[in-house]
Amino acid sequence: MCLAVPGKVVALEQQNGVLMGKIDFNGVSKRACLEHVPGAAIGDYVLVHVGFALSRVDPVEAERVFEFLRSIDQLDEAKPNPSP
Repeated sequence: MCLAVPGKVVALEQQNGVLMGKIDFNGVSKRACLEHVPGAAIGDYVLVHVGFALSRVDPVEAERVFEFLRSIDQLDEAKPNPSP
């Protein structure tokens, strides 16, 4: 099952005319398209699904999701494995 996960916008850039953002998912950074969230700004939390931000989310709600993922030991699933 795929879920949307909240992340914090830490950088913005245009790529071929498309608004993209560097999103921090509690220590894991990934790029996401921000075209569906007009007005997204650095410091906002957005809900991201398969590389697309779908909406803004309240920072308190984002922290609740991170807390839940920590409680079920799934937060580290997104972190890359260290090289052997």
